Amino acid sequence: MGMAGQTIDRDEGERMSCAHEITMSRGAANGSAAGSSHNSSADMQQDVHANGNATEGEDKCGYANGGPRTIHLDQTERDIVRLIGQHLKIVGLERSAELLMEESGCCLEHPSAIKFRAHVLSGDWVKADHDLQELHPLIDGKHNSIGFSVFQEMRFLLLEQKYLEFLEEGRPLDALHVLRNELTPLQHNTPRVHQLSSYMMCANNEELYQRASWEGKGVKSRNKLMDRLQNFLPPTVMLPPRRLRSLLSQAVEMQTERCTCHDMAWETNIDNVSLLVDHCCSQEEFPMQPLQVLNEHCDEVWYCKFSPDGLKLATGSKDTSVIIWDVDPKAMCVKQRRTLDGHTYGVSFIAWHPDSKHLIVGGPEDCPDLWIWNIEEEKQTKMSHSPEDSLTCAAFSQDGSRFVTGGVRGQFYLCDIDGTIHDTWDGVRVNGLYFKSDNRTVLAADTHHRIRSYAFDTPRGDQTIVQEQHAIMTFSVNASERLALLNISQQGLHLWDLQDRCLVRRFQGVTQGNYTIYSTFGGIHESFVASGSEDNKVYIWHIKREEPLARLVGHTRTVNCVSWNPVYPALLASASDDGTVRLWGPKTVPQHATNSESDDCSSTSSSSSCMTT
Repeated sequence: MGMAGQTIDRDEGERMSCAHEITMSRGAANGSAAGSSHNSSADMQQDVHANGNATEGEDKCGYANGGPRTIHLDQTERDIVRLIGQHLKIVGLERSAELLMEESGCCLEHPSAIKFRAHVLSGDWVKADHDLQELHPLIDGKHNSIGFSVFQEMRFLLLEQKYLEFLEEGRPLDALHVLRNELTPLQHNTPRVHQLSSYMMCANNEELYQRASWEGKGVKSRNKLMDRLQNFLPPTVMLPPRRLRSLLSQAVEMQTERCTCHDMAWETNIDNVSLLVDHCCSQEEFPMQPLQVLNEHCDEVWYCKFSPDGLKLATGSKDTSVIIWDVDPKAMCVKQRRTLDGHTYGVSFIAWHPDSKHLIVGGPEDCPDLWIWNIEEEKQTKMSHSPEDSLTCAAFSQDGSRFVTGGVRGQFYLCDIDGTIHDTWDGVRVNGLYFKSDNRTVLAADTHHRIRSYAFDTPRGDQTIVQEQHAIMTFSVNASERLALLNISQQGLHLWDLQDRCLVRRFQGVTQGNYTIYSTFGGIHESFVASGSEDNKVYIWHIKREEPLARLVGHTRTVNCVSWNPVYPALLASASDDGTVRLWGPKTVPQHATNSESDDCSSTSSSSSCMTT
């Protein structure tokens, strides 16, 4: 590589073997990733120029007496040069890679590895096998993850490709010779040998490609073979495939993991982020800004919930009313649609039907009734089984055909959509319910500090999934049905893995006594959780971190419930004993979304603020 407008005379001076091998192997890579890390032995890596400091005759451009400047590279710098050289070859800059190796005095690959690659890519299997024998001392004694000899595995892969190419070329006798006299004597991966032998019966090449999951003879399949072989070689002999890209991908993944507000609709990877700066999502798009304060309820607001389609918000209050709000996702605001009256108790929970047109309304512990509303037609059906009942929770099946309801006095009913009881489970005292996507299994939190699963259909069955040491006040389940958020009396907010049946995380900061407080998953990929708190704040956490990401301040009494919009994750709602519902959104919202005089969206001024940590 030239310095200050001068060039290196490639005919001048004697070249060492490493640089000579690289020059002779131009084009061998053919797009396949080059192999492994550095080697300290003299035959693997030599300095093209003697290491040392600049001499008196060396000019400012690094030339001494007309020759190139001597450069001393430590091991890390040599690694970096090799990574760059490999990537240059992959993208087709062969000459640049060769000049880089010459000037740096590094060796990209072991000379035997260079020959090995060239012969594999050209399909010269005899010479490739000979090259592998030369590499044998460098990998002797190594075993792969399942205990096979690495050398035997590499030979097997070479012969497998050779065998398949003979079959494709219509040379069954040659293929049979490879199978009997080369593959079988290895006594390696016998089940695969039996499978390979069955390919002799393929009627045509298309059937061979399909059964063997093979692309056929050519550059593509040989490059894939070379990638597999590279993984067995030590990095001092040949770098792993596309090593620089792999390292950069790991860096992007690590930065994504560390990004406290990361929540994108697309997958973040090396192809869609800049490598020139560290990845960091802004909090500006996060629901931390107060957008609206809804004052239409006359008493404490106990519950709020966005509909499954994200276009409606239902709020329930101690004043016995439910208010349905229309959500405008563009303006980031809500507008009152109608008020549902006629409940004889305060509204302590609301369950939306999957069609976002029906909902169930229930009351506190002494309420024996449920109300099933059609909000489009403003019609209600009252479900009342016994005045001794306590129906404090409910959940629709995900196909919308039925629902479950129950309470702490021992009622647990499976009902048709019109409220007719279809089945019962006696003696179960529940205070939270979730209907799983199989439409037959129900998760229920009970008064014994457990979450148990109940299968109502034949055969009936139940089992404990979660066991806590304190009372489970409420719980919610994420969309994958793998994780559950539990608000625990005197403890706070816990995250459980329902599949592994283990406690994953205890979120810090929230104040949880004996009040019923509801939490929620949220974000595009449900990467965040939020909860109300008895200290009058809304808390938000990243699902992988115990410390809160933000504390939303504005309510003046206990925050009973939070709901994250499932379709428009920039919107979050919170309900409080102060009689208000607050809508939170990003800082970058349309001007009319925060205009208190807007005709479309009800909003009042507020001293709400956000505290981030």
